Amino acid sequence: MYHKLEDFINDWAIESGSTLKVFNNLTDESLTKKVDENVRTAGRIAWHITTAIGEMARRTGLNFKTVEADSDVPATAKEIVDAYKEASSNLLDAIKSNWNDDTLLVEDDMYGEMWKRGMTLGVIISHQIHHRAQLTIVMRLNGLKVPGVFGPSKEEWTNYGMPAQE
Repeated sequence: MYHKLEDFINDWAIESGSTLKVFNNLTDESLTKKVDENVRTAGRIAWHITTAIGEMARRTGLNFKTVEADSDVPATAKEIVDAYKEASSNLLDAIKSNWNDDTLLVEDDMYGEMWKRGMTLGVIISHQIHHRAQLTIVMRLNGLKVPGVFGPSKEEWTNYGMPAQE
């Protein structure tokens, strides 16, 4: 739970940057490639991460330009990256313009429960991390290069003069 907007803003800069790092390794072909009937496609996961920003924020009364949760997955990775950048930036702008530290204690109905806005911001970040991790697995199964987020990926160990870790 966040008690200071500045803490969320700093964390969001890191986490949205990490998400873009992953999204930038998607290919147009990978967006629709199914690795298993019970696993979302890379495009569906990336789009869910993108659309969830506005969907969750709206429940707190924030309104800003974003994509709708039920909209179709774009055909290109660039469209997803661009939509994510816009939603991410607009979220920050809306928070900075409309909220202060005291606002983080206001409670909103979030999926049938009452959450303080500071908790909602934490969930927005955790939700993104959760699905970003799923996406990296789907990317690996699709043969895409997976960038390191919380440390180097398998391919990046050589940059540190070390063999790839298992």
